[in-house]
Amino acid sequence: MGTHVIKMPDIGEGIAEVELSQWHVKVGDLVVEDQVLADVMTDKAMVDIPSPVHGKVIALGGQPGEVMAVGSVLISIEVEGAGNLKESAAPAPVKEAPAVPKAEALVESKPAAAAAPRPAPVCQGPMVAREADERPLASPAVRKHALDLGIQLRLVRGSGPAGRVLHEDLEAYLAQGQSNASTPVAAAYAQRNDEEQIQVIGMRRKIAQRMQDATQRAAHFSYVEEIDVTAIEELRAHLNEKHGASRGKLTLLPFLVRALVVALRDFPQMNARYDDEAQVITRLGAVHVGVATQSDVGLMVPVVRHAEARSLWDSAAEISRLANAARNGKASRDELSGSTITLTSLGALGGIVSTPVLNLPEVAIVGVNKIVERPMVVKGQVVIRKMMNLSSSFDHRVVDGMDAALFIQAIRGLLEQPATLFVE
Repeated sequence: MGTHVIKMPDIGEGIAEVELSQWHVKVGDLVVEDQVLADVMTDKAMVDIPSPVHGKVIALGGQPGEVMAVGSVLISIEVEGAGNLKESAAPAPVKEAPAVPKAEALVESKPAAAAAPRPAPVCQGPMVAREADERPLASPAVRKHALDLGIQLRLVRGSGPAGRVLHEDLEAYLAQGQSNASTPVAAAYAQRNDEEQIQVIGMRRKIAQRMQDATQRAAHFSYVEEIDVTAIEELRAHLNEKHGASRGKLTLLPFLVRALVVALRDFPQMNARYDDEAQVITRLGAVHVGVATQSDVGLMVPVVRHAEARSLWDSAAEISRLANAARNGKASRDELSGSTITLTSLGALGGIVSTPVLNLPEVAIVGVNKIVERPMVVKGQVVIRKMMNLSSSFDHRVVDGMDAALFIQAIRGLLEQPATLFVE
């Protein structure tokens, strides 16, 4: 038997150290080639570290949250044969998880993943006994799913690496009728004194740092305006009825992207990046729109590049493609960086008003609130109209309040008279 030592890999881009975010294995685990061992965090991305060998884990080189130098020992694996104890090079990271863009929302740690095949959860024996204070391995998304289902996670047998509980395990648990839904109603009113401590590491730490950085460095101010979207919603419904089957369904987002593109022709100072250290504002001709997208790891911001050159359906297809990539953890760093202005929306949960945080070094972010039907006075008559607020934020160091108001009013005019979106 020999020892195969895996060192912290050189992720590239001149990075000298990375943060160990999460282990997917523990000492004593048997691992196979290509199985994900750990997640490490750079300034831009979460990267999976796979195993290049079959063997048994005999030592871990660090704790989650620890910053480790490139080339330091990450993990030691006992293998058949001589091993590589004298010289070890880390395997190339095989999968790049969603990069953490300079976004305006907190992001939870990445769900566990493994490249090696894992057994499907079985219906026989999905329940397992753990100590009352034992915290089973599970991603934040799985924990929330279990909470929504009323399942005590410590009772569920995990089929993932190192016994990690997966969504499929929750389904198997429910299939066996072990859900807490069968417990007496009185249990829902029992006193609780449990506590849970969560380390701020990995993506959570990076996004917290960037949120703090954005609010400390930029002089935020927000501007809210209501928009009558009745006409554009009628146009959207008409286009979907006529072309939806052949070109795909349109949501409101492609229209909003188009409105941004047209409005920015008169307000180029909004499509800019501000380097406050060099004291340089760079205005860009290309409109790269960041579109906030909810995923299991939190809010990602994939970028629709060159929106100024895209049709409605082209924008819609690209938004859909990027959103799926972000939700599935397959968006690349390039797809999650380089935006010049950001569009953020919570859809039906958008509320009445929001105060989005700038996506530095950008100077403007446009927030979309939910659409509601309200009685409005139009030409002296009370009529029902579909209304929506835009809640947008700007960097007051670069953008004057009057310009911000005029910019949003320009978007309002384009959306309320949708034909103007396409008049050149």
